[in-house]
Amino acid sequence: MYRKYHINWLLIMSAIMIISTSLLGQYDLGRAKWWYFLDHGFKIFVPMAGCWLIQGYFLTTQFKSFSGYPKHLLSILTGTFALLVLGFVLGLMRPENYLYTTEVGYRKASDIYIHLGGNTFLSLICYFVFSNRRTSAALEISRSEISLLEHEHLSAQLISLQQQISPHFLFNSLGTLKTMVSDDIARQYIVELARVYRYVLSVNEQYLSRLEDELKFIGSYLHILQERFQDALQVRIDVWEEHYPLSLPSLTLQLLIENAIKHNVCSPGSPLLITITSNGNDALTVENNFQPKRARAGSGGTGLKNIIARYKLMGNKSVEVANHEKKFTVKIPLLNHEGNYNRR
Repeated sequence: MYRKYHINWLLIMSAIMIISTSLLGQYDLGRAKWWYFLDHGFKIFVPMAGCWLIQGYFLTTQFKSFSGYPKHLLSILTGTFALLVLGFVLGLMRPENYLYTTEVGYRKASDIYIHLGGNTFLSLICYFVFSNRRTSAALEISRSEISLLEHEHLSAQLISLQQQISPHFLFNSLGTLKTMVSDDIARQYIVELARVYRYVLSVNEQYLSRLEDELKFIGSYLHILQERFQDALQVRIDVWEEHYPLSLPSLTLQLLIENAIKHNVCSPGSPLLITITSNGNDALTVENNFQPKRARAGSGGTGLKNIIARYKLMGNKSVEVANHEKKFTVKIPLLNHEGNYNRR
């Protein structure tokens, strides 16, 4: 509350008002007792504090029903009313005014007009000072955020430059290795490995990828996996072409395939069958036969949790996970707004 309502500036303004009005009093200050000033300060501070907090409430709160000039006008008028009411109440509680031989009461209409004029002026001062301090504080925060973003941007550029060295070196090395190998199977393996690595690097710049691009990537990824697992891994893909323009979080299919291999037996005697299919509900179904390993891999389902979390961030889309009749099924929605999630 202290920072939100800039209480330090309330104290500064109250001190200025108390000192200035004390010096303007008709009483001989040399003969005044200390509690005269305390009484006078209390009568000045309490109404000002009420007005200040009201101005702060209006300026720091967003209202659905009204905003702009009506909101600011109501803030000033409410502050004026608070000054008038609190001043009147304090005058009833402590009617003596030790620093002034004459004072303006609340009995005559002319006295009320004088109070209204003075209180309106004071309410305007509170409003403009609070508004100025709030704007200055917001600008200071914005400058700090901009400075931090610039620093992070420069750091990201440096990291990006550093990371570019390794991919270029690898791609050039794979190209050279391809020319050195005469066996067609090995050459094709090198080509697919380069495609996999290039795609993984490219999707680091975007949250979503088109389904068509993901399927091309999965083709290269599966080529590498099947060189390792041979007939122990069988993958069937049956996706409607009309779904190709739709999108999904980048590398989702790769994570699901990796998750299935990591947690299930994959051997010639017990082959792992993974199917990727689409349906009329703009969704993909990734299913595998459930044959869990005795010694579970220690990832705790991080890949699947990551996919679920990414879909929640993209409009609370839900991922359906089911495990029944020795089948493990994950149904993921396909999205049609890729452009909204680019990182750059």
